[in-house]
Amino acid sequence: MTINQLSIFIENRSGTLIRVLEALKQANIQIVASTIADTAEYGIYRLICSEPLRACEALKDAGIAVAVSDVFALELDNQPGRAADAIEAFSKAGISITYLYSFLLRGKGILIFRTDDNAQAAQVITDNNMRSINEEALVSIA
Repeated sequence: MTINQLSIFIENRSGTLIRVLEALKQANIQIVASTIADTAEYGIYRLICSEPLRACEALKDAGIAVAVSDVFALELDNQPGRAADAIEAFSKAGISITYLYSFLLRGKGILIFRTDDNAQAAQVITDNNMRSINEEALVSIA
């Protein structure tokens, strides 16, 4: 029910992001979604992409620090309040959201998030008939 997300650690200076993007370009990896959280000295570039395990190897081969983690991806109807409804279900179950980012893809909202309890989160998704989306589906509709 989870998908692979890459977390790439980059220095907060000119030229570091292009190294990552060029390595992915050379490996013919398609980026579906990404976000950067930064501090004064470094950033964490999180991304969802085609072939995340191959992308991870390509980045490591380029000398770039990268880790793979499991996150959830939910497909939501593109209507106001749908993200709030989804997050409320996790909150009621006592599940913390570690981080979240979202985007629209072909008229659907996509919510990417990490929790403190994957097993319980998966149960909430099942119990509430939420639409989990896998990597292949994300790439095919991108």
